[in-house]
Amino acid sequence: MDLKSFSALEWAHKFIREHVKPGDLCIDATAGRGHDTALLCGLVGETGHVTAFDIQSDAIASTNARLAELGYTDRATVIQGSHSTMGEYAQPGTISCITFNFGWLPGGDHNIFTHADTSIAAIGQGLELLREDGIMSLCIYYGRETGFAERGALLAYLRTIDSKQYTVMICEFANRSNCPPIPVLIWKGK
Repeated sequence: MDLKSFSALEWAHKFIREHVKPGDLCIDATAGRGHDTALLCGLVGETGHVTAFDIQSDAIASTNARLAELGYTDRATVIQGSHSTMGEYAQPGTISCITFNFGWLPGGDHNIFTHADTSIAAIGQGLELLREDGIMSLCIYYGRETGFAERGALLAYLRTIDSKQYTVMICEFANRSNCPPIPVLIWKGK
């Protein structure tokens, strides 16, 4: 592994690959271009399932196309809607992994972005949905005024999560310029 070019997303994917197993139930809370959804579908196999959310029709189309190309359409349900509604689609204590990428759709309109209020609501719901030993991966992309505000609110919220139930690890690329994404890993204890 080349640590010089190691990205927040690669780090998150390494964490996910080490935890998700065939037959697991997972959520991609921000489907985007479908990369995380496809990764999760590959890991859960034919006996698992992934539910993916995004508010943008372009993201839904990209995700569905990627899943079709890989033969994963039967392993996923792709929902055009807010990640803050994920609690309506899963039972508490059943999900092995939830992924988030906060910010805006890669290659999309930067005027459409995640918002702290719905993002925090989604994280809170996600914590309840995680099973024991479940994980949550967050990548916080920022750099515009709205991104800085969301980053601040998310980091403040994450620091309030009950340490008796969850381990929250916030990492930063301290010497990289241009607002590098912040990876966050959460593990729900037993």
